[in-house]
Amino acid sequence: MKKVWLGYGLLALGLVFAPFLVGSFGASWVRLLDFCLLYIMLALGLNIVVGYAGLLDLGYIAFYAVGAYVMAILASPHLELHYSAWMLLPLGAFLACIAGVLLGAPTLRLKGDYLAIVTLGFGEIVRLFMNNLDRPVNITNGPQGINMVDNVKIGGYDFGQGFDIAGHSFGSAYSYYYLFLVLALLTIFICIRLEDSRIGRAWMAIREDELAAKAMGINTRNIKLLAFAMGASFGGVAGGLFASFQGFISPESFSLMESVMVLCMVVLGGMGHIGGVILGAILLTLTPEVLREVINPLQRELFGRMIVDPENLRMLLFGLALIIVMLVKPAGLWPSPRRQEELKHG
Repeated sequence: MKKVWLGYGLLALGLVFAPFLVGSFGASWVRLLDFCLLYIMLALGLNIVVGYAGLLDLGYIAFYAVGAYVMAILASPHLELHYSAWMLLPLGAFLACIAGVLLGAPTLRLKGDYLAIVTLGFGEIVRLFMNNLDRPVNITNGPQGINMVDNVKIGGYDFGQGFDIAGHSFGSAYSYYYLFLVLALLTIFICIRLEDSRIGRAWMAIREDELAAKAMGINTRNIKLLAFAMGASFGGVAGGLFASFQGFISPESFSLMESVMVLCMVVLGGMGHIGGVILGAILLTLTPEVLREVINPLQRELFGRMIVDPENLRMLLFGLALIIVMLVKPAGLWPSPRRQEELKHG
């Protein structure tokens, strides 16, 4: 027991001092840590839909967009509205939840590829809607996006101002890190409670065999709608935080590739396993940036100039790594014990 508590203590210390350690390589790496925490929240939300309930969702980024635009529209000079972020985050989660129900209601009878196509279309519809909602009334500012989004504030403290320690100034990326860390830990706690709850077991029963679950008295319609709604609300909160952190959003931030990336985090880490999903989110957030730092100097060293576009080469290597991992570990890098047993026994 002492070893367990010692492990938790070391983990807590690591999380507290992580931005200062990473910041020694540059402030951009602290921002990358912030995005890791945002993607963890997003991936855990999608894990409810895909990992627990077994519903393939390719339009999850739409709920992220809803939360982000609620924050940007109501907390920026765009419409001269500056509501508190702590009011807008729950509002964004609620509207994203409503959007999740609107998506889930007509797709209850769909499965597999058909469900994936419908959700993909929903994600694109939301993105195009935000892109064109600048006429006849300019609400989203269209493709130009919305900038100067207000920072999150607690009392008199503005997270956009950073803080000072012993005469050293640390920027907003450091202060936002601790805000995101607290909310990510809260998200993990909620997911753990959901997984062990009656609702969580109902989702897993539907994932394994929907007909058997229905025969056992589970209201599959309501439970599936609840999965869409719960997952969407997580995305709405993450979207609001993203808008405040970036200070600028545009429709390009919510493309299909973002949905695919979050889905890869869930699948690669281990569907239905909280630890695996967190691992997948961290790896898929950090790996592309690490490759970017390696590819450019390597090409200059070998050829004296850039031979291949770094972005294309980075995505090629990234995709190849994903394929290899999924061939070697089809259940994910850190699957749940139950999933491991299922694969072991056929």
